Amino acid sequence: MLDINIKTEYDDQDYATLFNTCESCTKCGLHKTRSKVVVGHGPSPCNVMIIGESPDDEEGLESHLLTKILSSVGINREKDIYITTTLKCRGPENRPPKTEEIDACTPYLIRQIQLIKPRILILLGTLSLKTILSESLTITDARGQWVTAKVDYMNDPLYILPMFHPSFLLKNASKDKGAPKWLTWQDAKEVKAAMSFYQDA
Repeated sequence: MLDINIKTEYDDQDYATLFNTCESCTKCGLHKTRSKVVVGHGPSPCNVMIIGESPDDEEGLESHLLTKILSSVGINREKDIYITTTLKCRGPENRPPKTEEIDACTPYLIRQIQLIKPRILILLGTLSLKTILSESLTITDARGQWVTAKVDYMNDPLYILPMFHPSFLLKNASKDKGAPKWLTWQDAKEVKAAMSFYQDA
């Protein structure tokens, strides 16, 4: 599991400074081909943080599907969730990320988690799962299984839940019981229940 408590070179940066650092990053080759840098958006701090894979078109089908899933269980994407991605830049032609690209972005991600201070961390898809939890895990086996981690920014453990990425759900349209979309809806309800626990505490 990734050590979320580890010190990084960005340890003295607040959120605004980190945001600017990400936007001017040249630590891997993606800075030569990117059209934009997507650091993240949402309240800071925030009880729930979602980590996706790489930046997607904010008006794209994946983004709309995620909003729809969250709304279906009473979660307001804009007010209740902070969303970021494992990579801050999209690779050329949406190719899979290289190891050095993931390694360059990981310290940014660690510092983001430390600054956002989530109580619940949602990992969307394979890339965030392998980056945060373990290279050996598959999203099919790990989704829906809560994992806890000790963090320095609060006394309670951080609750981590892997979920299917919206891009996978778009390829699996069935809503039948046991299908990926149905399973994701169950996971979303779990997240809402966990959020309610902290809101009522």
